[in-house]
This record gives sequence, structure tokens and C-alpha cells, in this order.
Amino acid sequence: MTSVRRDRADPVPGAGSTRARYRRILRFAAWHLAVTWWFELFLPRVGLGKIAERTRTTRMRRFARRFHVLAVDLGGLMIKVGQFLSSRLDVLPPEITKELEGLQDEVPPVPFPAIRPLAEAELGAPLDKVFASVEEMPIAAASLGQAHRAQLLPANAADAGLHSVVLKVQRPGINAIVDVDLAALRKVAGWLSHVRLVSDRADMPALVEEFAQISLEEIDYLHEAANAERFATDFADDDRVGVPEVAWEWSTRRVLVLENVAAIKITDAEELLAAGIDPAQVAPVFASVMFDQLFSSGFFHADPHPGNIFVTPASNATAGRPWKLTFIDFGMMGEVPASTRSGLRKLLIAAASRDGKGLVAAIRDVGVLVPSADTAELERAMTHLFARFGGMGFAELREVDPREFLDFAVEFGDLVRSLPFQLPENFLLIIRAMSLTSGVCSSLDARFNLWDAVEPYAAQLLRDERGNIVQDVAKQALDAAGVALGLPKRLDGLLTRIEDGSLSVANPRLERQMARLDRTAQRTAAALVFGALLIAGSVVRGDDTLLGNLLMIASLVPLLHGLWAGRRGL
Repeated sequence: MTSVRRDRADPVPGAGSTRARYRRILRFAAWHLAVTWWFELFLPRVGLGKIAERTRTTRMRRFARRFHVLAVDLGGLMIKVGQFLSSRLDVLPPEITKELEGLQDEVPPVPFPAIRPLAEAELGAPLDKVFASVEEMPIAAASLGQAHRAQLLPANAADAGLHSVVLKVQRPGINAIVDVDLAALRKVAGWLSHVRLVSDRADMPALVEEFAQISLEEIDYLHEAANAERFATDFADDDRVGVPEVAWEWSTRRVLVLENVAAIKITDAEELLAAGIDPAQVAPVFASVMFDQLFSSGFFHADPHPGNIFVTPASNATAGRPWKLTFIDFGMMGEVPASTRSGLRKLLIAAASRDGKGLVAAIRDVGVLVPSADTAELERAMTHLFARFGGMGFAELREVDPREFLDFAVEFGDLVRSLPFQLPENFLLIIRAMSLTSGVCSSLDARFNLWDAVEPYAAQLLRDERGNIVQDVAKQALDAAGVALGLPKRLDGLLTRIEDGSLSVANPRLERQMARLDRTAQRTAAALVFGALLIAGSVVRGDDTLLGNLLMIASLVPLLHGLWAGRRGL
């Protein structure tokens, strides 16, 4: 959720307004698709490509401004789409991402009189029968709901073990809005699937369905409450992390009551310094906690923007640590399967050791590259990247001549675009989480070097992997011993079956097993993407927007385009 603006209200949509909403989204998309077709496809074909190049920046800004207006006016999932676009610094130009950054802070609240009936209907009682007080002005508003400070009645506080709470309520009519927005997005995705410029790089219908699943989970507050408890369990023994308790007695699909854990916003440097906390010391802890989620538990907060993370001083934190990180808003969470996590660890270790050849070997081992792929040039590209830019902090990167990054993109861009990579599952959430994590760390400390956080973490992963290898060898030895002990009996049974003619050599499950192996190979594709993004994040994210974009291009924008292109062959 984000801070609120008090100058607008969000009306409950009727049937007429939802139809108008649907048509407005489609008109916006159709117009800009037509403009893009004219400039990016038609003009180059008739020898007027230079006109498209000269006007591209202006057109990008105009599109971003118009989408910004549309999203703020319509709200709903249009805000979420804008927020996802604003975090895609890896593939989108700064003309778009910079304009859409403000959508994190421009969601208008719903007046409390419109919120109260929904809350009371969900709770099954008037608010004054549950709460001693509720602040009518929300402390935060998001595209799908908003939050109000409240105090439970003494009896209820005793039952819940909580007194000061946050009452989170969905926006009235949000279910109808989500349905309409998803219908419009599916229609637009269908159009895009017939545009070769897009379909060669992304499976838009599949991406929209992934976005739909994320959005539908976000409007189920019981799902969010369960996520909060699971996250708390993962970090139960970690005094670096805090999670609000859930008041299940007064929580439903559309109303959520949580412990009020508001403290210092993670990027509020002045407040941190006033509390005796050095922002530069917060960055590596935050990065490490996010690494733990991705590489250890596999269950990660996919929306770690500054409004969702507090730094809680020692007076409210676990004794023995001067402060802790308190996460809120668990509506958007992601999961990394165990098989993929193993691949991610290997890639992280290769990236942390700046081993370009090892990184490509790890990519090949997890089955992301087809056997015929020429990896020699890719190894040279990775080695060159690590040798020149590996280990640099953001401040050092700002001093590098931008022409060096452009030279890298020119030299290796066509190569990595041509390689047959596959698009991974959970792509939207992983890229969003890592992009936001990198942004928060760089805002806490301009000289923060991601390698300083990656290298010790990778070293620990390597030690863990070695321990796992020892355990696996021991287990395999025991299994082999068991097989050896049972072998005489099994051979005797086999000879008996051969003699009486009852031996069957058919294997009806082979086809299913092959299909399962194929699915496993596709899932491991996620390992490549994160490895590439990790490298990109290590050399990107300076404060200067233009230079940040150049760094992203140098840090494997072409690779990501290759990933999109590989999707079509799935």
C-alpha cells in the first residue's frame, strides 16, 4: 500500500460504467498499437526508419503520460499494470519507467462512509461493536484496498492479544473492476499475439494469465493472512525480521485486521539517523533477507517497495538486536520450486566468483541452452562483463564512460539475442522483487556494492552445497548397500519368472516419465533468468536515470530479449 492523496474519491462502478471502462481500455490500447505499427513496422519498410528513430523518445514519453492519466483515472488493475511497468527497468526505457514511478504514490482513497458498510457487512457487526476507535482517514491506499488505524475494544483486544491494529478493507466494487480489467487485458493480449514484433519476444496471453492469478490472489485477504503466517514461520528464528500478527477472528476475504507494526519507513534516512540507525547498515541486511527468501525458503515477498518495509528500533524489536526489518502487505508473494532453487544457487555462486565460463556451464547444466547452442561466444561475453564491470559499486559505475556500455551492447547484443533461451515461470514476480530490492539498497547507500552482499552469501551457499553433497553420497552408499543385500533374492525371483514365462518387459509409464522430465527442464529455465538479472542488478541502478538505462542495456537487456524470444518455441 502507499501513502494517500485526499483530493479524489473512487466511486462504486455500475454496469454502465464497467462497459465504458472496458471500451476505454481497448480504445487506448488500439490507438497506441496502431501508432507503434505505423512507426516501428511500416515506416522502416518504406525506407523512413530514421523518422521513427528521431521521434521514438517523444512517443515513449507521450504514451507513458497518457497511460499515467488513464491509470489514475480508472484505478483498479490499471494501477497495478503501471506499477509493474515502472519496475521493468531491465527492458523498458526511462521515458516510460520514470513517468510511471509516481503510480506507487497516487492512489486516491475511498471516503470512509463508502467503506464502512462493506466493513460492517463482512464483520457481521457495527464497527463500534468491534473497535474502540477507527481513524476515518486511511494511513495508506492501494489500487485494491486501503488501511485505517484502529483500536480493538478491551474484551476483543484481550482475546486477540492485540490492541492497536490496522483495519484493511477492499475498495467497494473492486471484484467487478478486476473482472472487467482482466477481460480487457486478455483481449489486448490476443491482439498482441498476432503482432510478430511482440509474439517473437513474449507469450502475452500467458503473461496476462500469470498477472490475473496474482491479482485474484491479492483481493482475497484470507490468502494474504495465510501468506503472512507462512512468512512469519519461515523467519520465526530470525531476529532480523518482524511480521504483523493476524487477528483471524475479524478477518474475511474482504476485511483484514492485523497488528499495527508501523515504524520507520526503510528509505526515510532522516528518521533512521534520528533513531541512531545508519542507513548504510540497513542495505546489506535487507539484501541478505531477500536472498534468504529466494534461495533458502523459496517463498518470497514480491512487492518489497519502501512502503511495505519498516525498520523497527530496539524498543519494539527483539532484544539483542538494535533494529529489525518489519514486512507488511503479503498479498503479492512468489514461490521458487526446490529444483529451481538448486539451479539458482549454482548460478549465484558462479556470478559471485565472477566466473563467466562457470556461469554458462551452470546454464547449460540446468538444460536452458539447447545442445546445439554456441556457448563459446557467450562465455567470452560473460568473462568480458565480469572483467570490466564486476565488483563495481553504483558510485564507481557512474564514473564509467557510457560509451563502454554501448560498446558492450553492440559487440554482444546480437549474440545473446540469438541464443535459444526459455522464459521461466514466475517471471513477473522474480524480476519485480529483485528490481525493487536493488532500488531500495541503492537508495539506502549510493555506494552500496551488491557484490559485498552476494559474495559472502554465495560462499555460505557453497558450504551448504558441499554439506548436501556429503549427505547425498552417504545416502547413495546406504541405498547401494540395500540393493546389494537384496540382489540375490531378486535374481532368484527373476529366474523363476523367466522359467515360467511370466516376465514382462513392457514399460507403460515411460511416456509419462519423459513428459515429466520435459516439464522439469522447462521449470529449470527460471535459473537462467535470475542469474542474468543478478548480474544486471550488480552493475546497474545508479541514481541517474539515463545512465541507469544504459547500464541495464549493458547488463544483458539483449539476454532478456533472448529469453522472450525463446518462449515461442515452448
